[in-house]
Amino acid sequence: MPLELERPKLSAEEERLPYAKYFHKPLAPIPQEKLDIWNGPAADPAAALPFAARGRFQDADVPGLDNGFCVAPDGTGFVANTTFMPGVTAEMFNWWFGWHSVTSDLRYKLWDPEDHWHARADRPDYVKDPAVPTAQKTWGVKHDIVEDIGFGPDPLLLCFCKPSELGYRLEKIGTPACQAMVCAYGVGSTPAVMTHVAKQAEGGILFCSRFWMGYGPNEQGEIVKLLPDGVSVPEAGPRALYGHNIKEYSNLASILPFLYAEEKDKPF
Repeated sequence: MPLELERPKLSAEEERLPYAKYFHKPLAPIPQEKLDIWNGPAADPAAALPFAARGRFQDADVPGLDNGFCVAPDGTGFVANTTFMPGVTAEMFNWWFGWHSVTSDLRYKLWDPEDHWHARADRPDYVKDPAVPTAQKTWGVKHDIVEDIGFGPDPLLLCFCKPSELGYRLEKIGTPACQAMVCAYGVGSTPAVMTHVAKQAEGGILFCSRFWMGYGPNEQGEIVKLLPDGVSVPEAGPRALYGHNIKEYSNLASILPFLYAEEKDKPF
């Protein structure tokens, strides 16, 4: 159930942090072609990458939608978003997912100052440990999140996994088609599996995202379709998630190279 919260704002302590300036920066514009997709009809479900074929997301030629959303015949939702991020590297991608979950709620707010309240790692000492490789700082870590994707501020527990635990191939990570990867399943109003991949691109990366709504862990810990047969995710769900994605990732692309340059050599 959505929470009764004011729009995100900064405390006096947060205002003093050197990266507070990014909170006050105007949000980056969203490309018109993505706005048109968001406001247009849902995609043909046949174009969605099936959850059972998610391993193809690590390939150079990923089948199906690059941008869009739909509801599958079995009632599950699907969202795809691809964002070119100039000047961003795989190292920045990995750094961001650890860095924004510790030390200050402001870090998550920077991503989308209008819709993000906090993302708090349940193992901050692990995330901050310099001996943990940057690419592994989300593995086995849960993020306690409050964000608004369009229906009001809502709590979400995002459980990050080692990619192999979700059926991905570790040997593919570090290749041009899958320079970096983070994946998780969400426990909240609508269960979902999320995967982000950084793909090599001239002058930056392609930040590629896929969401499968209606999937999550069963009692044995296996990731399966949790929606009962005959039940469907409302189309408004994947549509809203796509709209939130195109907003937050357009904004992240505009700040990450500068934020990383300023903060990368400081302790987490």
